[in-house]
Amino acid sequence: MADFALQAQPTDAADWLDLARRAEAAGFDTLLAADHPGSCAAPFVALAAAAAVTTTLRLGSYVSNAAVREPILLATDVATLDVVSGGRALLGLGAGHTPAEWDAIGQVRPGVRGRVDRCVAVAEATTRLLAGERVTMATPELTMLNALLEQPRPVQERVPLLIGTANSRLLRWAGEHADIVGLTGFGRTKADGHQHEARWRLADIDAQVALARSGGDATLEALVQIVEVTDDAEASLADHAERLSMSVDELRQVPFLLVGTAEEIVAAVRGHRARWGITRYAVRRAGLDALGPLLPRLAEV
Repeated sequence: MADFALQAQPTDAADWLDLARRAEAAGFDTLLAADHPGSCAAPFVALAAAAAVTTTLRLGSYVSNAAVREPILLATDVATLDVVSGGRALLGLGAGHTPAEWDAIGQVRPGVRGRVDRCVAVAEATTRLLAGERVTMATPELTMLNALLEQPRPVQERVPLLIGTANSRLLRWAGEHADIVGLTGFGRTKADGHQHEARWRLADIDAQVALARSGGDATLEALVQIVEVTDDAEASLADHAERLSMSVDELRQVPFLLVGTAEEIVAAVRGHRARWGITRYAVRRAGLDALGPLLPRLAEV
């Protein structure tokens, strides 16, 4: 079956709590909140509020920047969320890409290798803390001395770990160690420090999935940028295809877009499973209304 997560941000209390209720009622598996300090809401605070008005919805960050977050603080936030939600927390981590987040804490943004090294180190340390281990580390990427998460202890025996990435080395590591590999489809970060080039060609996705599958059998998730139920997918995708130098036919096959009639979207999800083994999708807030009516059918794909 295909699972769907909803990524959103609070705008006000009433809207956020209503969104969480609606997502759960529609059949979404998880509510995800982004983590960009200074430019969006604190994810674990927002998710704790959502926990109070839901009962089955999983709750997680998508994704926390491992380079500017310390493992003991992450572990405490996640464990607290797990306690107040009754065991529904998920830890989402990424290597980070936004230069302003390093500037804000007075650090120099590392190159790709340095960011990936840090992400792996933080993921390993945080999962060990959540498991109840005492952690000491002294590496170029991370220094910790006798760190121990005594209280609160998470409800779950293992809090699921999601790694969101398109980096080759991190995909391989995540496939072996994470519970969910979030395929972002991101290419090079653009000059604004936030937007990305798209790495959506089918051959690129084949290669990314092969890396994720080379070390294990983690669940594969695609980050969906556009959801649109329409009778004319070709017209809806024409501008995107031109901008990306891809054909509309190729674009309709990528898992980062769900555009078409209800039947075409169901068929696309079935095709993603057959070709890549993708069984999970993270969609933006607009996807709630668009996909909600389709979730019973998509859950059976």
